[in-house]
Amino acid sequence: MEITAAMVKELREKSGAGMMDCKKALAETAGDMEAAIDWLRAKGIAKADKKSGRTAAEGLIAIASAGHKAVVVEVNSETDFVARNDAFQDLVRGIAQVALSTDGTVEAVGEAVYPATGKSVTDSIKDAIATIGENMALRRSAKLEVEHGVVATYIHNAAGDGIGKLGVLVALKSVGDKAVLTSIGRQVAMHIAATNPLAIRAEEVDQAAADRERAIFIEQARASGKPDSIIEKMVDGRMRKFFEEVALLSQAFVVNPELTVGAAVKEAEKEAGASIEVVGMARLLLGEGIEKEASDFAAEVAAVAKG
Repeated sequence: MEITAAMVKELREKSGAGMMDCKKALAETAGDMEAAIDWLRAKGIAKADKKSGRTAAEGLIAIASAGHKAVVVEVNSETDFVARNDAFQDLVRGIAQVALSTDGTVEAVGEAVYPATGKSVTDSIKDAIATIGENMALRRSAKLEVEHGVVATYIHNAAGDGIGKLGVLVALKSVGDKAVLTSIGRQVAMHIAATNPLAIRAEEVDQAAADRERAIFIEQARASGKPDSIIEKMVDGRMRKFFEEVALLSQAFVVNPELTVGAAVKEAEKEAGASIEVVGMARLLLGEGIEKEASDFAAEVAAVAKG
């Protein structure tokens, strides 16, 4: 029987499952709509995808490293209760390990095979949704790698080995002593966790972000009524301060505020016995940028009581 787009659409609306899953279900059941729904339920797909509309803003950040590379991933769940679940924690750690063998993009990680199930990471998460009973999602991932040097890592608010609420990677390019590189790298990673710099160097700050700040400073300076020549100097001064505050290497080092991060790295070169260059950083804070839905707990309890 020919499976039409209209049939797929109808099944998707009835089951909440994905388009490709609906098409496969109809093909497996010769176009029988009810049988296709049962097929999806049997596979756990309909149950999982019906929960996909729920906001998943909790969860965990996980880090995995090997040799000169490391990855950080964010896997979200609906509740912190699930984030404390051993099965969920093992899943997130496993996804981070899988991510090491990819290019680090969410797409690549999602398509990679998860060894424990023999399925893709995406399908393994769907299985976990069906088992645990709430929405989950692989939201973000990042990978850093250096040919010579280290990729230092740091987990803040750790919930266990390699998992927590905030994860940072810092790539240091150097042929110096690995122990020294790891030590200064971890300190810099802790600094990044605390300050969330926009870029490593001032010249690498996103131009759009810099332009927005300059426009604000210009408006503020004009309010003073000073001539344009003075306003230009005022704005230039404020922009220099802005870059100092948002660029990693020019920030005051949280470990020793008397030094900038760049100066601290420079000092570490003496002990490492070689030059050190910060070539990459990644910082993932759990739930960052997700708009959480406001919930009425009393209404939820009432709804449950009504059945």
